[in-house]
Amino acid sequence: MKFIIAFLIVMLFIMIGEWVSSLTHAYIPSVFVTAVLFMIGFWTIVPKNVVETASFGSNFSAICLGLTLVNLGTLMSLKELLQQWRAVCIALLGIVGTLTLTLTIGTWIFNWHTVVAAVPPLTGGLVAALLMTTGLKAQGINYLVALPVSMFVFHSLVGYPLTSWLLKKEGKRLVNEFNSLPASQKNSVAKLSNDDDLQSKHFFHLPQQYRTSSFILVKVALVALLSNLVATAIHPFININVNVICLVFGVIAHQLGFLESHALNKAGVYDWLIYGLLAYIFSQLSITTPRQMGTIVVQIIVLIALGLLGMFIASSLLAKPFKMTWQMAYACSLTCLFGFPTDYILTSEVSREMAHNKEEENYLLAHMMPKMLVGGFATVSIASIIIASIFLKLL
Repeated sequence: MKFIIAFLIVMLFIMIGEWVSSLTHAYIPSVFVTAVLFMIGFWTIVPKNVVETASFGSNFSAICLGLTLVNLGTLMSLKELLQQWRAVCIALLGIVGTLTLTLTIGTWIFNWHTVVAAVPPLTGGLVAALLMTTGLKAQGINYLVALPVSMFVFHSLVGYPLTSWLLKKEGKRLVNEFNSLPASQKNSVAKLSNDDDLQSKHFFHLPQQYRTSSFILVKVALVALLSNLVATAIHPFININVNVICLVFGVIAHQLGFLESHALNKAGVYDWLIYGLLAYIFSQLSITTPRQMGTIVVQIIVLIALGLLGMFIASSLLAKPFKMTWQMAYACSLTCLFGFPTDYILTSEVSREMAHNKEEENYLLAHMMPKMLVGGFATVSIASIIIASIFLKLL
């Protein structure tokens, strides 16, 4: 019975987050509400192993991550992916702005070890937080072990609503832009939204009764497996994060006709996998305590303020040269706080809430989603690992 109770608690928290997001028209993101519920729950009566008991442990999350990243590749083309170099530059330079203020003003206010332990999670989300926590334990700096994860918790509480607000501003602008388009361009968007794919006819000529959910999952899993094998094979020569390879291979498989668009959605399992990923991410909040938070809250708040200010200055200065609004540029930079799948969920929620029809929603997704995803990969999947590795040596 405890397994069902644990599952019920996890899904209840996620459900409440979705309902609040819907009621507030995405001004309060679902991930923000769910994160707060998990944190309060872990501090009170919810068992700290509730996510693992509900079968959303590390093994399941690894499967979820690979499959969902391949699926995301089916939503983009290689051309679109390559066109997002501006988002990559904005996101990385936004991190430079964060590092500049925190390592100058921050070290003037606090001691060096505090700043070095706290800043990587501010520029790389959960990945950097876990790397720093492990490194601090290995070096015996136990009094700072709670700082990286606590930083991740606090900046998420700020980053989720701020990113949602920025995307809503950009979404409103894009809706107006779409409505001012000529009828011919609107029709092309409508055609894309109603496109039901070619059912992978380049590879398989199977009757409809054989194109089952399991058939789709086998194909997605094969692409994810190939991505992992390639990442392992090239690792001695070039260290490319396997998550990036999953995305790229998903794009290629879709372009070749091996995978259909929205593959996991058509298999009926996409939401389930996303819930598994979210549950695992929020399970990391279980290692924090109110006492730990109370002792380091001042340092965290000041460093978050400095980091976000530096990011805002860099994004605002670079927005016009890179042909973005400052809202979109700042949102791209903020992806370093959380990465995938939060960037995907926030963008999807805002697009759905701001659009009045499917055509407008597709227009918003086409203009915001690639930038957010690629920005998140550049920061969380690549830059965060590099920064955390460097900062561990600076302790």
